[in-house]
This record gives sequence, C-alpha cells and structure tokens, in this order.
Amino acid sequence: MDTSATPPPDTTSPTATPRADGTGRRSTSAATPRPDGTGRQSTSAAGKPGTPPAGRLDTGRHRTGSAGATAALRSTASGSTASGSTASRPVTVQPTAAQPTTVQPTAAQPTAARPTAGRRSATGHGPDQTPTTTRPDDTADSAADTTDTAGPGLASRRQRRRRTVLMLLGLTAVTSATALVLGLLSWAPDPPEPARPLTLAEGERLAALRVTNLRDLRAGVRVTAGVAAARIELVGWVDWSRSLLYVDVGGPGAGAERGLVQRAGSVLVIRPDPAAVPTPAAPPLVPPTDRWRLHRLTPGASLAPVLDLLLGLAADRPDAAPAAPGGAARWIARDTLAGGPVDVLQAPLLAGTPPTSSTTAGSTTAGGTTAGSTTAQVPGAGSTGTDQDGQTRYWLDQDARLHKLVTRLPGVGPVTVTLHRADRPTLRPVDALGGRPGLPRTLSDAEQRRLDRLPTRLRAQGGAAVTLTAPTGTDTNLRGAGWLSWTTRTAYLAVADLGVPDRRTLLRRDAAGLARTDLAAAAAGGGTAEAPGRPPLPPPAGAWRVSRAVGDDVGLLVDAAVAAGSVGPRGAAVRVREDVTAGRTVDVVEVGPAAARLRYWIDRDGSLRRLELHTSGNVWAQLDLHPAAVPRLAPVPRPAAKPRPSTTRPGAR
Repeated sequence: MDTSATPPPDTTSPTATPRADGTGRRSTSAATPRPDGTGRQSTSAAGKPGTPPAGRLDTGRHRTGSAGATAALRSTASGSTASGSTASRPVTVQPTAAQPTTVQPTAAQPTAARPTAGRRSATGHGPDQTPTTTRPDDTADSAADTTDTAGPGLASRRQRRRRTVLMLLGLTAVTSATALVLGLLSWAPDPPEPARPLTLAEGERLAALRVTNLRDLRAGVRVTAGVAAARIELVGWVDWSRSLLYVDVGGPGAGAERGLVQRAGSVLVIRPDPAAVPTPAAPPLVPPTDRWRLHRLTPGASLAPVLDLLLGLAADRPDAAPAAPGGAARWIARDTLAGGPVDVLQAPLLAGTPPTSSTTAGSTTAGGTTAGSTTAQVPGAGSTGTDQDGQTRYWLDQDARLHKLVTRLPGVGPVTVTLHRADRPTLRPVDALGGRPGLPRTLSDAEQRRLDRLPTRLRAQGGAAVTLTAPTGTDTNLRGAGWLSWTTRTAYLAVADLGVPDRRTLLRRDAAGLARTDLAAAAAGGGTAEAPGRPPLPPPAGAWRVSRAVGDDVGLLVDAAVAAGSVGPRGAAVRVREDVTAGRTVDVVEVGPAAARLRYWIDRDGSLRRLELHTSGNVWAQLDLHPAAVPRLAPVPRPAAKPRPSTTRPGAR
C-alpha cells in the first residue's frame, strides 16, 4: 500500500499523457510537477520526482504534454528488470550525437528549478524517433550555420552583378568612342565662302577705319616687319591723338635702334640698349629719364616706313569709299581674333600711309594664322604677306575697328601689325619731347607772385651747380656740367657731344659775351660723354672764341638762365602742369613766343629747379639747377695785345 502524499491537482496544466506500463494498463495518475525546458512541471504517479510508482515497470521513457518537449532519458544501467525499482540508484544519461544531453534528477538529487527566461525549446525527433530538445545554444549554432551557408552565396551574387554592370559600362564607353572616332573621320569642314566684292556697308566701315582710330585715341601694337636676318619686331603703344609712338625695338635686324624708341611727329628719340635680348617686351609706362638722345634714322632703314605706317593709321575725316563698282576691294573671309569676330577685307593701302610694294608674279608668301584665330585656313587669310597683287588686308570688326593689318612695304618686305584695342594707357613722352601732357591754364595769384619774385630770389641765392641736356639740330646731343652765378651774372660749363666722346667744349658766359674753346676730354674735366666732369679752374689758356651775339640754342638757354628769370610782361605766362624733379613738386610755367618758348620749373618755395628751351629741332633742352656753393669764376685768359709798329712822320730825323 502506497502511503506517499498525493500532490494537489494541477489546475493550470493538462494531465499527463496516459502511457502504457508494464501491465498493459494506462496510468491516469497526475504527473508530479517537474521543471523542464518549457517552464512546465511534469507530475509522477508516486508523488516523488523522478520515481515510478511501486510495483510497476518503468520503460525509462517519459513524454511531456503536447505543449512542451522534454528530452527522453535513456537508462544504461545493466541488469535492470521490469519488476525492479530505480528509486535507490541514480539515472545515468548517455548523450548521443543527435540528442543533446539532458540531466534527469534522481532521488539522490533533488529537483532544482532551472531558469527558463530567454530560452525557447523546440520538439523534434532524432533518427530513433526519440524526442529531441533544442536549447538556445543549439538555436544560435543553427543560425550561424545558416548564415555561413547563405553569406558566400549572397556575396557571390553581388560580385556577379557588379561584374555585369562594369561590363555594360565598358561596352557603352567603347561604343561611344568608336562612334566619335568614326564621326571625326567622316567630318569635313564647310567650304569657305568665296571672295566677293565689298558691300556698301563693308566699304563704309573700311573708309571710316582711320577716323575710328583717331576717336579711340590709343591702342597697343605689335609689329613684325621683314624676314630672316633683316626682321625687326616692335612692341608698345601708339597714341593717334598726339601723333606719339612709344615702342621697344628688337629682332635680328634692329641694329643701332635696338632699345626704347619714342616718336612725336617727325622727331625721333631713342634710348639704345645694344645688350638687350633680341625679343622685345612692353616698355615701362614711366620711361627712364636718362640716356635719351635725338636720333636720325639711316636712309633705307626698315624702322622709318614702319613707324610712318603706324602713325598714318589715323585721320580726322573718312577716306574715299573703296566699295565703288569695279574697284579692287574685296571681302575675303571671316575670322575670329582675341577681340572677337572680324571680316578680312582686301583693298589698297589707305591714303596717308606709306605706299605698298607689289610682289612679282608667281612669288609665294609665308602662310599662317594669327594667334587666337579659330577659323579654318583661308587662302591668304592670316598670312604674313599680301596677295600677289600687293594689296593690303584688314581685319575689321563691325564697329570699323582695325585689329590686324598685313601688307608689304618697299625696302621692308612683309609687315604684320596687330592692334590690342583694350590696351590703351596714357603715354608719357620723355622730357626731350615735352614731358607728360598737362592742362594749360592761366596762373593763379600765388603762382604769379612766385614768378614775379623769381629774379630777386635767385640773386639772393647767389648761384647753383648746373647740368645741361640739350638735343639740338637733327642728331646732335649735348651733355654739360658746370656752375652759374647770379651775383656776377656768369656761367661756366664743360659740354660734351655724344657723337664726339673724346672732346669737350668749354663755354663761359659773362658780361663780355660768350667764349668757347675746344680741348681733349682729359684736359677739360674728364668724365664720360653722357656725364662729363665740371670744367677746370681757373680756365685754361687756349684759343678762346668770343662772340657778342648768341646764335645757337645752348647759348640762348644759358643766356636765359643768367638773366635771373626776367620772364617778360605780366600775364604772358601759362601754367602747363604740375611735375616733380629732384624729389620736389614744381609748377611748370611756360613763357615767351612760340619760336623761343621757355619753361620755368618753380617749386613751392619760389626756387628755380629747371629751365627748358624749345629748340629749333622741335625738342626741349634742359638746364637743371642744384643749389650749391659756387667757386669764384675767373675770366678766361685774354690773348696779349700785339705792340703797334712805330711810324715815322715824313721829315722827321
């Protein structure tokens, strides 16, 4: 008789599944609560955990309800019988490969409730139809296996897709390149328009070309003239409003003109630089103040006709329209330069410019396009020479602005002129050409007072050291140094001619007149022709030539300086501009008639800093004055008076 306590009925969980026992009867007793993997408890008929009821056979296999799955226990105890009891010996569990290990509590091991939070069980069957229990770590292993299996496959599919996309892109690029190459090989430019006579509008634009240049005042220029060893190159600016050119001359054929060149009207001054590189560069906007000299171009030189051509591209009235019926003017092509689209017109050289030279029949001209041109090569367009008829070609825009000119000049050869219309600074002539431009006006009261008091101030100052720069005649350039005394009204200078560097002329002006003598450079103060030394003291003996009349420009300039600023009647002077010399600000005041104009450079203290004379060569000679102590200027030696021959009167003994 079983006297064990009967557990209370479990009202929350279903009754245990009836199973067949050794007697062939089904057990209907309530299962003893036992913790399993599902959080449910199994109940035993004996009321003891893990112990079968007395007098019954146990198969060693337990089933849980359908809601939970419990691992089956397989007893391995040898010698056990159907009528034996396992209450006194522990149960040993043998894990299998397909079945996870589950420990069944025995009588010696009290049942301990295992936590079930975070665990999920799944019931399955092993190969021997034994229920299996899957633990959380088994679930993680299965997920890892699935990931390991699916990951390489997904990566492989992605790689195949990427290779497919790259192949498609490469095929597209190859196809596009092939189509482009085939298109370029089969492309042909449109044939150029044939030359034709000028229309009326084109003829009017060509006739207004020189007026437009005068209206625009200035432009940058780049010129190439001649060929091979006779080629010259010019870079600089032209000011048509003042008939002024300022360029740097280079090229293998530059010769003595290599360096900076300024031309105003017919007067040409140069600053030679024989050591300059052959390729010219844009000259400085503020020209140097030294080493400028009046220059006369040698006959047949290439520079003279080129400069005439540049200055002749301006006029105050239009030329005759070259679009007359039957005329030689023609439209040649369209082109694109840095200044924009232009028309290439062919016509005779406009009036006022040097005549062109024609080439012989069958001669060829150098071909090429201008820098920045985007038009296909047109016969004759962009060439460095003209057509065989010797006519000139003009690159003209819609506003009658000239951008390029190609012609031939006699004695020069092909000439190409390129104008940069946007490069138009205000040019400053050198002092020999009058200096920078100003706005002449009448003197203010303060300026008039300084001019009136000038003689008195100079006599009070006593004297000054002077430096002479005098371009005279056609190509005579004089340099001098000496002293001037207003108290004794005397001047004494040593003058050098750049054309005769080893000779000096001593010049002395006093009340007796103007005396001169010529000596070797070493005996007359030394120095260089560009910067001669001051004359020796006392004046050396020699063949002094004395004249009362002052007949040359240097004599006039020295005479005006000695006169201590006697500037004529009041109101005849005008202020030309404000300028700077020797670091001092001055007012440039011009007085005198047009044939002998004088300019006084007077600083704000009333001192005279420079005196200028407009010479007969249409240039300006300068006498710069520097306040200094003046030595005693002894008179020049006079030749000894010859004794008079004695005369005997008739009848005297």
